[in-house]
Amino acid sequence: MKITALLVAFISFTLAAVAQPSTKQTHMKQALLIVDIQNDYFPGGNHTLVGANEAAQQAKKVLANFRKKGLPVIHIRHIATNEGATFFLPDTPGAAINEAVLPLPGEKVITKHYPNSFRETDLQAYLKANDLQQLTILGMMTHVCIDATVKAAKDNGYDCTVVADACATLDVTIQGKQVPADDVQHALLAAMAFYYADIKTAAAVMAE
Repeated sequence: MKITALLVAFISFTLAAVAQPSTKQTHMKQALLIVDIQNDYFPGGNHTLVGANEAAQQAKKVLANFRKKGLPVIHIRHIATNEGATFFLPDTPGAAINEAVLPLPGEKVITKHYPNSFRETDLQAYLKANDLQQLTILGMMTHVCIDATVKAAKDNGYDCTVVADACATLDVTIQGKQVPADDVQHALLAAMAFYYADIKTAAAVMAE
């Protein structure tokens, strides 16, 4: 009876260990998604954002942290193809990825033409092929491309974290009222936090 009990306990323990993914396996399902940190958003560019330099420096730190951990990094860049576009024009310096987060050889770079990084790109296929399920997202602009990408990611079944201080936006005007960039930023992040993503600082992400 003792041998039988020990055998049952051993089998149960073995099955539980097999069923439970290792910490490394779970960890490796994470990826960093850097969205549109491109030169036109910086001072001197064609569509300057509020706090672009500060956000880029936080993004740079998070990027270095992911690289140090050996986790996948995906760079998204927007190239404007719509009529009347004034920034991110093809083959211009403003459309280039900013030096703070330049891709390294081997890192995935995806070109998009819409705010949603999943629309008409291979992002979804790449994430599935590499079994990536947890996305840490940062970049520009919070109220357009970050918002659209986060919501699309969540709707496609991914767990999202948005790095608040590594994102930037700008003042907007609605119905004759100007809304400061800081208010735009906090309103959009608050809306995302309600359902679509965890909102964290760069320091909190790097401490995990």
